[in-house]
Amino acid sequence: MSPAKKANLTSLEALGQAAECLKILAHPHRLRMVQMLLADQYTVGQLADACEIPSPMASEHLRLMQRCGFLSATKDGRFVYYSIAEPHLANIMSCIEARFGAPS
Repeated sequence: MSPAKKANLTSLEALGQAAECLKILAHPHRLRMVQMLLADQYTVGQLADACEIPSPMASEHLRLMQRCGFLSATKDGRFVYYSIAEPHLANIMSCIEARFGAPS
């Protein structure tokens, strides 16, 4: 019996998808945005201010996370509010905070 079947391992294809999405998260501004969005929904401007970056840069970060299925967007008048679409992000952020320090 092969080691992969014996250990009931995740397929390499699925792990490849996971790696691509983890690469998207692997940025301090994106992690800050996820941390905020786990608590509430925010606009691009609010997230940009919290990350101390220009709104166009925040928009690009949000677009990447949306493409990976992490976020959803809801339009309310002229504002677009972002929120978490992937519930497992809470577990990932808990691991990060446990290892590197919880929010102060």
